[in-house]
Amino acid sequence: MLFWELALSLGTLAQLAGLAKSSVTVYYLPGQSPFQTTTASAANYTGAAAYNPTVLNAPAPPSDLNRNFPIQLVNGGTPGASIPQSGRFFGFSIEMSVVNQVLGKNSTFVQVPFLNLMANLVQRSGGVQVRVGGNTQETATMVDSTPDGRILEKNLTNTSNPTQTPPLIFTPEFLYLMSNISSLVNVHWYIGVPFFDVPNFKLDIAEKGRAILGDKLIGIQVGNEPDLYVAHGHRPDGYNEFSYGDEFGELVNAMNNDANAANRNILIGPNIAMVWTPEQVWNSGFVDRFSQNLVSLAVERYPTDNCFAQFGQGTPRDPQEMFPTYLTHQSGQNLTSAYVNSTAYAQTKGKPFMMFETNTASCGGFPGISDSFGAALWGLDYALTMAYSNFTGALFHIGGQNVFYNPFTPPPTNQSEFHQWTVGPIYYSSLVMAEVLGASNKSQVLDLGANSGNQFTPAFAIYEDGNPVRVVLINFVSDSSGNSDLTAAISIGGGQTGQSNATPASVKVKYLRASSVSQKGNFTWANQTFGDHFTSDGRPMGEEQIITVQCDQTNNVCNIPVYAPSAALVFLSDSAQTESAGGPSTTYSTTARTKLHNTVTIDPAVLATSNGHMGSSHLGSTSKGSVNAGQTVRPHLSGLGVVLSIAFGAMVLFGRRW
Repeated sequence: MLFWELALSLGTLAQLAGLAKSSVTVYYLPGQSPFQTTTASAANYTGAAAYNPTVLNAPAPPSDLNRNFPIQLVNGGTPGASIPQSGRFFGFSIEMSVVNQVLGKNSTFVQVPFLNLMANLVQRSGGVQVRVGGNTQETATMVDSTPDGRILEKNLTNTSNPTQTPPLIFTPEFLYLMSNISSLVNVHWYIGVPFFDVPNFKLDIAEKGRAILGDKLIGIQVGNEPDLYVAHGHRPDGYNEFSYGDEFGELVNAMNNDANAANRNILIGPNIAMVWTPEQVWNSGFVDRFSQNLVSLAVERYPTDNCFAQFGQGTPRDPQEMFPTYLTHQSGQNLTSAYVNSTAYAQTKGKPFMMFETNTASCGGFPGISDSFGAALWGLDYALTMAYSNFTGALFHIGGQNVFYNPFTPPPTNQSEFHQWTVGPIYYSSLVMAEVLGASNKSQVLDLGANSGNQFTPAFAIYEDGNPVRVVLINFVSDSSGNSDLTAAISIGGGQTGQSNATPASVKVKYLRASSVSQKGNFTWANQTFGDHFTSDGRPMGEEQIITVQCDQTNNVCNIPVYAPSAALVFLSDSAQTESAGGPSTTYSTTARTKLHNTVTIDPAVLATSNGHMGSSHLGSTSKGSVNAGQTVRPHLSGLGVVLSIAFGAMVLFGRRW
């Protein structure tokens, strides 16, 4: 089979920044035709869930939609706005068992599309936070090596939980892979300590995680949905929030040695779903008891589940009937309302409060919902509602080929030589959210209750230093006729505010668009797209389109069209634009050639020091009671030079050729 390799044609890593918009050229061997794709009806589809062709019917437009409404903003601060939020608010949670698919094969082979997808966000927000874990972290065991040399292996004969979770073994290469990614793009990581075998804790991942990742490791999860342990058969009846607190304490005690001293202060809990309420955990004294150990409080929540369709357990749910429930502002409000007390409580304790795992539905999501444009609007509205409700971050989950909701999906291994990645709607949500908040780390979010609180037309204002800088307008209605397009009349000051007119002469607008909420693939953000299935290398395609809207300063108003369906991001000044707020683009621009190994060698010292001096330290002992007695593990970058080469699938090579 023909193998494609994309090679970096650059002399230094710094030169990558200027080529973000270069095209990809494919050369075929004489007599060879491009690969063809076939289609099949959704009813007969038996392939991977990530590429399911099911398209649902969009809900009918409401007959009483008010299409024109005012938005009044004021300068000098406004009551009710959120705490200052980081541009890194919207992150990702990668199931541990698919790391070798999403991140790379090992520490020397890194997935270039993943780097590009992260670089897009870093350019806008300054960084990305990624958790590696999930159900599969709970039984994971670190080993020196695996029989076939892979960084992780699954035991598919001993699965657990309704999601058929396989036990894992993994090697330190797993962590070196993460470290090498952080040396190229500013990704910070969360990991988890296996928590099924108490008190026989497996602390290798914590010990080596700190040594290998350094300051790129920002948190260690303790227990993944412990309130579901009894239902899943991992704890006896009677296990409760007090039991979890006691086990958390046992872990802290087990970490009482020099190798784990720093790790004891970056733990994350309680990570519950909704069997226990957060208030039950707070009332148990958990936070006060472990305040010096907790870097953040966290919960996990999905709006519903599709477990019956996937695994034959739970309640059957029809995606067509469920679809409208995702297409209102009420969805995000319902999800966050249970945590308003907890976000306020976290502030009194000086702790961040995170949504550590979420997405459209547990057990993989729904066909036609999780992979539709409606999910992109839902994800954006949900993230903004969480930010407004004083969550400090939200991580949207990524599974394997067998789920519908992935923000991005690498091709199946046996197709990686001729197929590229598939970028899902939730990634578009993250891209817009990164621009909404920017890189200032002082953006405050205000739900405007626009259009008399209409559930189909939510709007949010973003304030910095007390003044409005951006506005987000969402239209959940699907109507190609134009009869459900909105006009939001934005005014700053004037009117009954007691302030002088401050509406600018013009504003800039970027749109997230598709023809219908049920559309799959080829969505656009400012006219750029990541295409359909198997078409993306992680870089946006097409010419960016930013619309200038002239305002009526005499009447102190800017009339902003919001198409049905779409989301509009309005920049109230040129300085409020955030696309490059996090720094210049460093996406990986490449040219495809057949069986050619064009490479560029880079001084390893550049990468070894580019993410915070992590290449300079060796790992000492990994066992208790011994200091520097263990054999040192090699630095995460080879001493012979770093070879950057990209496969069409695609990978960056560190330290060796194929």
